[in-house]
Amino acid sequence: MRGPLPIANSPDRTAVRVQPLFGLDIAAVTLTGAMAMIHYTIAARGRLQIGVVNAAKLVNMSRQPDLRRDVLSCDVIFADGMSVVWASRVLGRPLPERVAGIDLMDAILARASKEGWRIYCLGAERDVLAAALAAFVDRYPGAQFVGSHHGYFKAADEPAIVAEIAAARPDVLLVGMTSPWKEQFIARWNKELQVPVCHGVGGSFDIAGGKVRRAPAMWQGAGLEWLYRVLQEPRRLWRRYLVTNLLFTRMVMLEVARRFTSRPKDLGPA
Repeated sequence: MRGPLPIANSPDRTAVRVQPLFGLDIAAVTLTGAMAMIHYTIAARGRLQIGVVNAAKLVNMSRQPDLRRDVLSCDVIFADGMSVVWASRVLGRPLPERVAGIDLMDAILARASKEGWRIYCLGAERDVLAAALAAFVDRYPGAQFVGSHHGYFKAADEPAIVAEIAAARPDVLLVGMTSPWKEQFIARWNKELQVPVCHGVGGSFDIAGGKVRRAPAMWQGAGLEWLYRVLQEPRRLWRRYLVTNLLFTRMVMLEVARRFTSRPKDLGPA
């Protein structure tokens, strides 16, 4: 295991343990550990750009250099999918648990309710975002929701949106857009945003806003959230997940083979 990854812009260069997997340094932390990093960053007015990876994103990163570059620009990367955790164990570089983007979002909002953190939400459709914000305000009354903007904007609109976010002075920016757009936005504007914690939460606003149902805990623990999602939209999603899962399995098998062939052979007595 490589060891520890410094967190950019933190006053004492706080570090976390990482495991090298598929060319990435993935944080070997629990959700509790991830929240400790976030709490420290906000308290110290540091900067933490969060990345999360699952099987689909790892496959896409192998085919999209720009996406890979943007994920690598993050200060810390968490394993969002159970398949990544299982792969880490198969490869002998175990991660302690999954740190799902939506679970981390909920944990951030719960802590924000206690600490009075300022939250800005960017992403989703207008109506879905409004429903998600209403749910957040009801569930996390102590959090300060200082602004929001839907996720369907043009590149020409970005400077104004970034200026609005910076003026709101949030402690946390939640970006509810799909890959690679959320990674591109955060990587492109991270310095101008001046936000201590930036977290790309993907489709989490869709779940919070009631547009999409999240898989039950049993499905999550079995690593079958993708299947639950396919069952909701089979015509649109079945081919995508079938191809992605097969390609990820191939990536793991190639990594196993690479590790096996790179081991020094016992030459025996001279």
